[in-house]
Amino acid sequence: MIRRLGKNLTVYTGDAPQASEQLERDGYTVLGGVFTDREVAELRVEIDAVFESVPPERARDDKEEFRYEMLNRSAACQRALAHPRILEAIEPLLGDDCHVIANTAWRNPPEFPGGFWHSDAGPHVPRPQDVPWDDRIPYPVFAIGAHILLQDCTLADGPTAVVPGSHRSGRLAPFDRMGDSDLSYDGRPAVILEGTAGDVSLFVSDSWHRGLPAQGGHGRYFLQVHYARRDVAQRIRTTDVVNQLSVDAIARADTDRARTLVGLHGPFFYDA
Repeated sequence: MIRRLGKNLTVYTGDAPQASEQLERDGYTVLGGVFTDREVAELRVEIDAVFESVPPERARDDKEEFRYEMLNRSAACQRALAHPRILEAIEPLLGDDCHVIANTAWRNPPEFPGGFWHSDAGPHVPRPQDVPWDDRIPYPVFAIGAHILLQDCTLADGPTAVVPGSHRSGRLAPFDRMGDSDLSYDGRPAVILEGTAGDVSLFVSDSWHRGLPAQGGHGRYFLQVHYARRDVAQRIRTTDVVNQLSVDAIARADTDRARTLVGLHGPFFYDA
C-alpha cells in the first residue's frame, strides 16, 4: 500500500480495506452490489444512446462492440466511475490523486469468441523468471481495470478470467499458451469473475486475463474504467487530438520517432 506525502509517495502501514489487500496480493477482487438496479438501468439507457449516436471508433474487427471516452458522453458514466466503494478499494494502491486513463463501454454479443491471455500494459516491473520478488517490498500497482457489470455475467456469457498472482510475475503470459483454458501461475489456476448486474470486478492491469468464449449465453455488457497513478498519462483521447504541442512543433516532428518523442503516440492498449 502507498500514500501521498505531499506530492511524493511513501509506504502506508495502516489498515486498508480487504478489497485493496486482495488486489495487492492476488491481482483481482470483486465488489458485490455496488450499483442499484436503478443506477444500472440509467447507465444502460445512456450507454445505449451513445452506441446509437456515435459511430464505431478505431480500426478493429470488433469495433461495433465498444465505444470510447464514455465519461465525456454520459453523465451517468462519469458518476459511476467516482463511486466511493471503487475509490475506497483502489486509492490505497494508486494514491488518492489517481485518475481515469480510459473509459470504454462494451457490448459483446452472445457469440462472443473470447480473447487471448494478455496484460493491459506492462509488466510495469519486468524481470527474468528466475528472479523472485522480495516480499518485504510492497508490490507496486500502477493501473487497475474495473468492469462495472450492466447485466448478469455467468460462465455461459463469456466472463473475464484472471490468473491470481500473475501481476507479480514481471512477465507477460506465455506466448505459446495464449489460448489455454488451464493457464496458471505459481500453481494457481485462473479465477472466473462471474457476477450480477451492479457488481464491479477489479483487476491489476499487469495481471494475465482474458474474456472467455461465450457458451450460449447473452454475451457481456459492462462499463470499463481504467484507473492509474497520477504519473500515468490519460488515454481517453488519442494524442493526435489532445496534446500539449504547438502547430509548429507538430509540423517539425517529421519522423515516427520525432513524433513519439514530443508525445504524439499511436493508439495502443487503453486507447485502442
